[in-house]
Amino acid sequence: MIRKGTVIFLAAAFFLSLFLPFQPAQAADEVVYVVPLEKEVERGLASFLDRAITDAEEAGADAIIFDINTPGGAVNAAQEIARTLRETELKTVAFVNDDAISAGAFIALYAQEIYMTPDGKMGAAAVIDAAGNMADEKARSSWFSSMTNAAQSKEGRDVQIAQAMVDETIDLPEYNAPEGRLLTLTDEQALEAGYSNGTVNDLEGVLSKIGLENAEVRSIEPSFLENVARFITNPIIVPILLSIASIGLVVELYSPGFGVAGIMGLSAMMMFFFGHLVAGLAGFEVLILFLIGIALIIAEFFVPGGILGILGLTAIVASILLSGDSVVYMGIALSIALLVAVIGMVVMVKFLGKNLHVLKRIILSDSTNTESGYVSNVNRLELIGKTGVTRTPLRPSGTIVIDDERIDAVTEGGYIDKEKQVKVVKVEGSRIVVREAE
Repeated sequence: MIRKGTVIFLAAAFFLSLFLPFQPAQAADEVVYVVPLEKEVERGLASFLDRAITDAEEAGADAIIFDINTPGGAVNAAQEIARTLRETELKTVAFVNDDAISAGAFIALYAQEIYMTPDGKMGAAAVIDAAGNMADEKARSSWFSSMTNAAQSKEGRDVQIAQAMVDETIDLPEYNAPEGRLLTLTDEQALEAGYSNGTVNDLEGVLSKIGLENAEVRSIEPSFLENVARFITNPIIVPILLSIASIGLVVELYSPGFGVAGIMGLSAMMMFFFGHLVAGLAGFEVLILFLIGIALIIAEFFVPGGILGILGLTAIVASILLSGDSVVYMGIALSIALLVAVIGMVVMVKFLGKNLHVLKRIILSDSTNTESGYVSNVNRLELIGKTGVTRTPLRPSGTIVIDDERIDAVTEGGYIDKEKQVKVVKVEGSRIVVREAE
């Protein structure tokens, strides 16, 4: 009965399938990629956004939305992101949710459309140096031109508004930005100025505005390695890592064997190069240069001369400077790390004294003085007053014999012939002075 029932069921299903319309599963006709642009703008973020745009292009996406909420960041990273936005053929949309400050405003201006939340803000794009102060005139002038180009990337924008985000001397009281204050647009002001295409509450509102409310939404998040790279390449973290590396290696010099301090220093350097490699800031040639430097310093312990050590140190410094996108910034970070290392070395010397390990092999810490029983040669003071016979002429140096012992001697300046009796009158280390006996 079971077999018969099964056969009847399968036959019924087959005949029903002949009459029912066949509707295969259809993929979404429209695809939208959503990419977060959060926290500080740096090269790690630029690398992630480049990968996200490439994925969206390969998938044939209809649009890519950048969910922006950033206080700004590195100028060069923002310029790289803007360049990527200019080169893609995808429809690009900036969703300011809630802040697009400084570099974030610059990036948003390169999107084809901009939408903001009711609490959204965009502007305050003054360029700041690594110390947190206003950058010099040269840097400000360059950034002023970059913001101008960003505003001109879309027709109908008032360029002066973008310039007022950079230059506080521009007077725009109608946007609550009188002279002396940088411009930051609210959502309503941005809409009025033509810098925003509309105000929305959420991502669904953006999709509705661009006519893709029925599209398949695919979110791209940074991978674990990309998050690590973003953290490591943060302008604040870089000098901290280099300082940890320098302190760890300095402490290791004062410790027997290879222990926790050395592992800590090498781990910090490995993290530094790993983050910069993943972020695309450095290539493997920089890592190879660093390893060559380490090898040369190790070789210095076996080959005296100092040249290998100098070359190794130069290679390490060069590899660190070339790891970042700015040699000046990397130089500042490295200077901070070296200062920390010097302070650490002073502390070690002060508190550890002569309890050294490796430095004992390099620095002469013990003296071989007379008080310790060391002399450079035997001082034959007992010979003073003794007489002997010259075996060779003294002109003024030659050989004499005293008590059957051959001794090198010199006269006081004159000539003494062979087989003459002489008397020792002075001993100065290995110099024995004689004169002819009466």
